Amino acid sequence: MRTQGLIFVIDSSDRDRMDEARSELTRIIQDREMKDALLLVFANKQDISGAMRPKDVSDALRLETIAKNHTWKVEPSCATTGEGIFEGLAWLGSNVKVPTR
Repeated sequence: MRTQGLIFVIDSSDRDRMDEARSELTRIIQDREMKDALLLVFANKQDISGAMRPKDVSDALRLETIAKNHTWKVEPSCATTGEGIFEGLAWLGSNVKVPTR
């Protein structure tokens, strides 16, 4: 069975590491086990002033290109308050396909 979903957490306040994050995400989702996996990106640390918004994160990661064959979502989040965590996991849960027997 293939992987059904991937959760990738980004420090949306750390613009200097977006290239590194994009490179790592690209490497991960190109794996054959990830062929049909959903991609949930948590744009974490939204409580920090100047944090990138979800659209900025998707642009920086080039999701339209690197994840073009995946269903994906960027969810704004703050791990310390729990903001966005439930919403992201709910999206993942509602989009996972139950394998047929």
